[in-house]
Parts: sequence; structure tokens; C-alpha cells
Amino acid sequence: MSTRPKWQKSSFSGGGEGNDCLELASSPTHIHLRESDTPTTTLTTTPTTLAHLLKGIRTGAL
Repeated sequence: MSTRPKWQKSSFSGGGEGNDCLELASSPTHIHLRESDTPTTTLTTTPTTLAHLLKGIRTGAL
């Protein structure tokens, strides 16, 4: 039985109620991301892959 993801707005999206927010949800094995203005389009990745991407951004490797 599958359950709906519980979406949370990123703290980097600001405090407004507008539709320019990044939202995240997680499952035991994946992380899901979407833009609040297009909620039917999602990006799904693994925590390890996302961690590598963020590390590359932070270190300037990407």
C-alpha cells in the first residue's frame, strides 16, 4: 500500500505564501522535490545522489 508523500516547503523559499517555493518529501529510500507552481512535476533521487550534488555545489566542483 502506497501513501502520499508529506510535502514540506524549503526554508530557503522565504516566508511568503507565493508559488515560488521548493518543496521536498521523503520516503525510506528516496527524496522527492517539486516546485510549488508545478506540483505534478517531481524529481526523485536517492539521498546519496543528492548529497553528492550538494557537495559538488558547495565545493565549487560543479
